[in-house]
Amino acid sequence: MAHLVEQMAYVGTTPWHGLGNQLTENQPLEIWAEQAGMNWQIEESPVHFITGNGSHMGELKEHNPSKVLYRSDTHDALSVVGSRYKVVQPEEILEFYRDLTEQSGFQLETAGVLKGGRKLWALARTGQSGIVKGRDELNAYVLLATACDGTMATTAQFTSVRVVCNNTLSVALHNQGASTVKVRHNTEFNAHQVKNGLGISISSWDTFMYQLKTLSERKVRDKEARDFISNIYTSNGVVSQKAMARTLELYEGKGRGSEMASAKGTAYGLLNAVTEFVDHERRARGNDYRLDSAWFGVGANLKDKALNHAMLLVA
Repeated sequence: MAHLVEQMAYVGTTPWHGLGNQLTENQPLEIWAEQAGMNWQIEESPVHFITGNGSHMGELKEHNPSKVLYRSDTHDALSVVGSRYKVVQPEEILEFYRDLTEQSGFQLETAGVLKGGRKLWALARTGQSGIVKGRDELNAYVLLATACDGTMATTAQFTSVRVVCNNTLSVALHNQGASTVKVRHNTEFNAHQVKNGLGISISSWDTFMYQLKTLSERKVRDKEARDFISNIYTSNGVVSQKAMARTLELYEGKGRGSEMASAKGTAYGLLNAVTEFVDHERRARGNDYRLDSAWFGVGANLKDKALNHAMLLVA
């Protein structure tokens, strides 16, 4: 079976997806680039085509509005894009964190390459953390990712990880503005502007933790729980019964951390049941496909939907 993960690296304990090369802490970015498979450049070339039919070679012509992106090391094609497309290099993803790790106490934890180089990311722990109801700990991260296959803009966002189960969740600041900055590929990527736009600050994390603590205080009746989960897994009038049944089991005691005071019988517990299902159990061709979905695809959308619905319970 083909894998989405080309290469990746991590520090600390094995990530929830179980992938990558383990590094010791505080390695220079050059080592990260090598071990995460990000020590190459995205090159550009005009698109050419040959006129004529199968039996007669025609003229070689150039298609001006488009260009091919390809890897400098393997020369493998990555995608065909328009002439206005602005490339974000693998090294730029890692360099984004240089001052954060050297001056602000951030710690790179994972970085890597998906889909043969079409998608790149790095994740760093900010050093901020929070506790819900005594011992349910969460840590704050900043994720920076880009793609050159048209599937996403260059995106920087706050992400939380629940320690007891490694559930991941975007830090969405309801009624407080966005905690995500997206740079379209027809615009130059400017790391300084992105950091300013993201507002890497304690206040954003504190606001998010307040929201989670509010969810942990909201008791949920059995019917409310079933209706919540049904709404999450209903799309175009069709309900995913297997996903709904398993998420309900996770909420009712089968999930990691589901018996903690913060989660048992609460809106926060419902949210974590969905995130655990998406991150650890949702059907996928492998852990690398699940990672891609949980961070960037359908899985990420499901978790965002769950957070939005949970916040409606405390509105």
